[in-house]
Amino acid sequence: MTEVHICGPREEQLRWLQHTFGMAVRLREEGVNICAVTAWSLLGTFDWINLVTRTEGYYEPGVFDVRGPEPRPTALAQMISHLSRGEQFGHPLLELPGWWQRQDRFAYPFPGGSTGMETDEKYRFGNGTRAYWNHNVNPAFRKDFLAGITSYAGPEGCLPVRPVVITGATGTLGQAFARLCAERGIPYRLLRRQELDITDAAAVERVLDGLQPWALINAAGYTCPERAESEPQTCVEVNTIGAVRLAEACRKRGIALLNFSADQVFDGHKSIPYLESDPVTPTSAYGRSKAEAEKGVLRVYPGALVIRTGAFFGTWDKVNPLTRALAQLQAGNCVYLPDHHVHSPTYLPDLVHTCLDLLVDGENGIWHLASPGAVTWAGLVKGAAELLGLDTDLIGTAKPEGSRGDSPFKMNTVLDSERGRLLPTLEDALGRYCQEVEWKAAEVSGRSNEQAQPQESYR
Repeated sequence: MTEVHICGPREEQLRWLQHTFGMAVRLREEGVNICAVTAWSLLGTFDWINLVTRTEGYYEPGVFDVRGPEPRPTALAQMISHLSRGEQFGHPLLELPGWWQRQDRFAYPFPGGSTGMETDEKYRFGNGTRAYWNHNVNPAFRKDFLAGITSYAGPEGCLPVRPVVITGATGTLGQAFARLCAERGIPYRLLRRQELDITDAAAVERVLDGLQPWALINAAGYTCPERAESEPQTCVEVNTIGAVRLAEACRKRGIALLNFSADQVFDGHKSIPYLESDPVTPTSAYGRSKAEAEKGVLRVYPGALVIRTGAFFGTWDKVNPLTRALAQLQAGNCVYLPDHHVHSPTYLPDLVHTCLDLLVDGENGIWHLASPGAVTWAGLVKGAAELLGLDTDLIGTAKPEGSRGDSPFKMNTVLDSERGRLLPTLEDALGRYCQEVEWKAAEVSGRSNEQAQPQESYR
């Protein structure tokens, strides 16, 4: 059985290999002459998704990911290492069926009958895969803690599994992780501050003991850099102290942890992109809180994964400067945007998908994840406006508050990675973002969206 491989998120690649290998073992036990199972492709492929008919630079990882200075073993390498020695490879996500075994693989319901599925929206965000529960969850905890929260034991015959806990339910990042975990079939629990105050050590211990997650994604945080200057202690409580408390609790329980940092840990004076090994030089209260969080989290839990990223954009986020500016341009209004700060705007779906893959791979330490590219907000909006056919003459530039005259200095917090450039380029991401904007506009207006259908967000 050769070329055992599937293009998709990491947990589906693992499930596909496990499914095929298990089937080969059973057939061999029944007397079928199965000689070998081989994994394809060892180093991944470029543009195989379109059978090499177009040059798009689309890379899909295989057993190793070669987008860094040396091949990086993915979770597939760990699985193959175990299987080749006759050992079991365990991961909570392997206890769930692959997409080819689930009912949501069907694009359309069967005519004249029920498939047993919920509606698509309810399936993903109501009683769907996010609600599988571990059988060891304390019933009393579930009753007290989950009052008012939808819970569902899962379809008959499906094994309950440990969830991913996601903090920051009201934020853009937390919502994005919940959305894409549901899309990928990863059981999760998205928690509001009232359900888990990360600054409360006792609450952290209680919730983790109750939910018993295999991973925790800390998408909570103090997210207003300007206000942080007048509220530095509150900013530190949430961004630093809360993050370190989560790290301590996760380390004790062997829970994988993903924490977020920002490009603002750098002062912006470097003329070329910042790498993971560059010394941090924060100049703001917000930047200092993130820099201290990085140091504190990795000190108490070296196995934690810390992601530095730039400001993100996406069609799910209605408050980012790009989405707001395009709404104004579509209404025929002028917009004025800063042009003094060059950074790495990052496409939200790409960021979340890649974070989840790294989490499944068991990666740790600091990673820079940003859409490769360098632009100001004014430049990004102009690029999107051109793709959407909007009037770019309505875009003006605004000087930063407190500046006098023309300043030659442009702050630079562009991120690059010495560990591996895992995200598609900014140009590619912006094109897909604009496709989705057009698709949603066509859907709202009732027009056919066949031509405007966006590409897969998983890149």
